[in-house]
Amino acid sequence: MPFTLTTWNINSVRLRLNLVEHFLQSRQPDVLCLQEIKCTIDQFPFDAFRALGYEHIEVHGQKGYHGVATISKLPLSEGHRQDYCAVGDARHLSVFIQPGSKRIRLHNFYVPAGGDEPDREINAKFGHKLDFVQEMRALRADNGDGISSILVGDLNIAPYEHDVWSHKQMLKIISHTPVETEGLLSVMAEGGWLDAMRKHVPHHEKLYTWWSYRAKDWAAADRGRRLDHVWTSPDLGPHLIAVEVLKEARGWQRPSDHVPVTAVFDL
Repeated sequence: MPFTLTTWNINSVRLRLNLVEHFLQSRQPDVLCLQEIKCTIDQFPFDAFRALGYEHIEVHGQKGYHGVATISKLPLSEGHRQDYCAVGDARHLSVFIQPGSKRIRLHNFYVPAGGDEPDREINAKFGHKLDFVQEMRALRADNGDGISSILVGDLNIAPYEHDVWSHKQMLKIISHTPVETEGLLSVMAEGGWLDAMRKHVPHHEKLYTWWSYRAKDWAAADRGRRLDHVWTSPDLGPHLIAVEVLKEARGWQRPSDHVPVTAVFDL
């Protein structure tokens, strides 16, 4: 049976619980990784997910901000929550999962957005983002322990030319500045990660997962960015069947500005 994994920045899980429930009922992924849940662990709607057959849930929550959650039909173990930059933000969660014969270390990330001004001297949020990405360089897809790895989440960086609607116009806009894109590509290269989305969509094709709330007609403007990512250890590359970006979700009622991204593996 295929193993399906979805990542989605939901921008408040309680506010958009009906959208998540609809998605799970219609798509039935084995695992759903949410970012920006904006609630503490005790506020998380565990019962709603369990009612849909998702019995296994790990949450790294924070009141009103940030937060990640991994929701699964399959057992999860060894949940770990790392405090990147030692500021107390809930931006990372890792678990172990075993679909088929593969034991997988699954990372769920929400990288800081970085504010509006791409200069760390005058914008502390941008400096925080760069420091966060720097710390991610320690992550390895292959730790030599025979365990596979998947890294998903809202990484808030669109690293390639066709991950944004206009490479030239976006070079000075946070999420596509050279210092950010070079930093994220270093994380990927030094860690030995495979960019699963670009394995299935050629680099010359536009690929977006986010469309701004500021656009009056997001679909007509189509000024998107690929901020959401799925990375894997190289051994999982041959098992990757497909990657789907559910663009239609951006047009749902009261949507997140991000859409679900689902990877399908033959394990």
